Amino acid sequence: MNLNLSDLRAFVAVAEHSSFRAAAAELHLSQPALSRRIEKLEDALGVRLFDRTTRSVEMTAVGREFSRRARDLLNGLDESLLGIRDVASRIAGEVTVACVPSAVRYFLPGVLREYHARYPRIVVRLVDEGANEVLNMVVRNEADFGLNYIGTQEPDVEFEPVLREAFVVACPPGHPLAKKKQATWAELGQYDYMTVGKASGNRLLLDLALSEVPVRPHWYCEVRHVSTLVSLVEAGLGIAAVPRLAMPPGDHPTLKSVPLVDPTVTRTVGLIRRRGRSLSPAAQQLYDMLLATKVEAKSGLSRAGKRKAPRAAAG
Repeated sequence: MNLNLSDLRAFVAVAEHSSFRAAAAELHLSQPALSRRIEKLEDALGVRLFDRTTRSVEMTAVGREFSRRARDLLNGLDESLLGIRDVASRIAGEVTVACVPSAVRYFLPGVLREYHARYPRIVVRLVDEGANEVLNMVVRNEADFGLNYIGTQEPDVEFEPVLREAFVVACPPGHPLAKKKQATWAELGQYDYMTVGKASGNRLLLDLALSEVPVRPHWYCEVRHVSTLVSLVEAGLGIAAVPRLAMPPGDHPTLKSVPLVDPTVTRTVGLIRRRGRSLSPAAQQLYDMLLATKVEAKSGLSRAGKRKAPRAAAG
């Protein structure tokens, strides 16, 4: 029996997506070309691997068993090749990572630089979206894994905490709050306050955390993204409560971060992946490198433990 690796990869892609269209897009093939590969594999094996209709694609019992063996075979081969330095530099592929924008600058530059040096022909596709869309992309298998602060309550998602960060008030350096070591939520109401809309995971997190606070700031301007808030603060339009990661590191000429207390509100950022779905070796390598990122306990940031993040931090 002569099995072609390309045919096996085509089969695994269809099995994972339960869709010829999605698998063809992932493999950069036309749907007819993908169908021919599956038919060729079925002919070689002498069995039917998929039950196909105009509306659905389902694996047969034999297909489900064969998919585990095929995936193990391909992953074992890819792992072996990634471990050989001279070969790894010539391996091509693609890894898709969905990530909330505030985490991109902090986590990814150093890791991506090292990853690209090891595997220069593997394309990393970053999709920077809001928390809900990042979660949906992972659940729908549109991303290999994600960096997010929600997902702990999803039964189909594994959440691995990496970093716990506090919310701070963002203000211009000349603002009265900029001179304080810390500020309370009640104090924010004395100034022009801006926030993200209710569709944002950050807004939900803050609303839950501040539900018992007697005096809460009233906003005069609402936007969709935290990055927009920071830009408006920098332009001198007011102040805003934002995650620490959303602020530039170190001293900044036009922005100042002040810790917020009474209460201190935190969120936990972690790696999310579809439960029960094994990552490709290329994606697993990048996942492990991100997981190993060391976080210093400073400026409201702290290394998160291997425990489940609290519900309030999930947003």
